[in-house]
Amino acid sequence: MKLRLPKKSNLSVEFISDNSSECDSNTAFLITPLSAKYLDDAKARGVNVFVGANELKDIFDLSSIKIIGITGTNGKTTTAAAIYSLLLDSGKRVALQGTRGFFINDERIEEKSLTTPMQLNIFANILEAIERGCEYFVMEVSSHAIAQKRIEGLSFALKIITNITQDHLDFHKTFENYRDTKNEFLSDETPKLINIDDENIAFNPKNAKTYGLEKHANYKVGAYSLNEGIFAVIDHGGENCSFHASMAGVFNIYNITAAVAAVHMLTNEKLETICENVENFGGVGGRMEIISASPLVVVDFAHTPDGIAKVLEALGGSKITVVFGAGGDRDRGKRPLMGKEAALRAAKLIITSDNPRSEEPSAIIADILDGIEDKSKVSVVEDRYEAIKKAILEQKEDEIVAILGKGDESSQIFKDCTIHFDDRETAREILKQKTATA
Repeated sequence: MKLRLPKKSNLSVEFISDNSSECDSNTAFLITPLSAKYLDDAKARGVNVFVGANELKDIFDLSSIKIIGITGTNGKTTTAAAIYSLLLDSGKRVALQGTRGFFINDERIEEKSLTTPMQLNIFANILEAIERGCEYFVMEVSSHAIAQKRIEGLSFALKIITNITQDHLDFHKTFENYRDTKNEFLSDETPKLINIDDENIAFNPKNAKTYGLEKHANYKVGAYSLNEGIFAVIDHGGENCSFHASMAGVFNIYNITAAVAAVHMLTNEKLETICENVENFGGVGGRMEIISASPLVVVDFAHTPDGIAKVLEALGGSKITVVFGAGGDRDRGKRPLMGKEAALRAAKLIITSDNPRSEEPSAIIADILDGIEDKSKVSVVEDRYEAIKKAILEQKEDEIVAILGKGDESSQIFKDCTIHFDDRETAREILKQKTATA
């Protein structure tokens, strides 16, 4: 990315870029852990001004906006979206950057991209948010971004962690490395909001507040119900306030509680008012999204063992058919664990392709099957469309179909091509076919 430098910059050039192919003598080259290998190419193109990743904060003034960073294995997108929604309902001007794209005050500025973009892209987005008068910048923070120092130079008003379970071991190699990378985000004295119920989370207690359902916390859910959505009561220092959300699952109680607590910590709003505004948040597309209420068909992004377990537990009942696969060129170790968790909670499993990328779909499916002892309830349908079709056409009125792994993604990635594919569109199409032939 190429970004114009501010007029008051002390640098003797007009632009800065982390892409050597965009550089010339009038452009500074940003040296990051990812761009450093292109340093010689930048020099060959005439660059004579070089900027370290930790120097960006001295070039661009971001002091007028409060940055909120959310990390965690699961729940980042929903928690970030809920904070964004609650801040907007409080009359604030807010930007949101994450898996679903870049938004400012309910306007989509950019389509989906990396969970956390490259460092220069982040700065560009924050500067645009400032230009549009935003007071807050809410962003998802991935473990890759922490490890690759993409968030270098950002001063956070609040850091939040939702949970830590296994994921991305293709990159981090071991769970311990992954866990420690996540916890590195929480090691300073920045104000923090911690899920106190997750034993994998380690943090600097200075300026930290906690939320949870099980242990004593600053924001403690004392009672809740999952009938007809979520009803929960938060106890904060003896003050009790309740919220209602048209969502499902204990994991979403955590997500909403984190969002309520975050907005309470960031603003002068009364806790009661924030809780009242929760009802305006309907969740995120592709996260426990109901495609059909009767019979119940749900699409969710769950793509980790813990994510699958929590979604299936939230759906309840014993008559669940789950359709899922696993991404190629990603953490192989989680595949059998995903199979194990699904087999423990679903009556029928249809194992299929997710985004196989450069791997053979059959090899990925074999890894998933390794974690399933009772294969009598398993069907293998490699074609994802056919897998969803089988689940829905065979579904009885009292059964649940859960289609997991891709959520609101609109493409499927293969070795030699990428095709348009949306689980939600596919499910609706097949449901229409089923109704027409009934």
